[in-house]
Amino acid sequence: QVQLVESGGGLVQPGGSLRLSCAASGFTFRHSAMRWYRQAPGKERELVATISSTGTASYYADSVKGRFTISRDNGKNTAFLQMSSLKPEDTAVYYCNAVITNSWGQGTQVTVSS
Repeated sequence: QVQLVESGGGLVQPGGSLRLSCAASGFTFRHSAMRWYRQAPGKERELVATISSTGTASYYADSVKGRFTISRDNGKNTAFLQMSSLKPEDTAVYYCNAVITNSWGQGTQVTVSS
């Protein structure tokens, strides 16, 4: 079955960095665009970044543009989200999504606080 497993979240100080990973299985990863979403307490889930199936095209929400980078390794069936210059407002549960199957991982908590 389709499985997405996020990892790499944690507690980081403002201005710090984290790298999230999303390990995929159960579908042909290289055929699917991948997305990262986040959901802060009391807020709706927000699209953060999208990467095409080949990795040649990407999209970022204005709130993270210039600070976050989405990437993928089709040989390892893994998508990544490199987050830099983190702000307290980046605090949320981060989820990866496989567009071709509309499947979701369980999420990983990112907390930005001093």
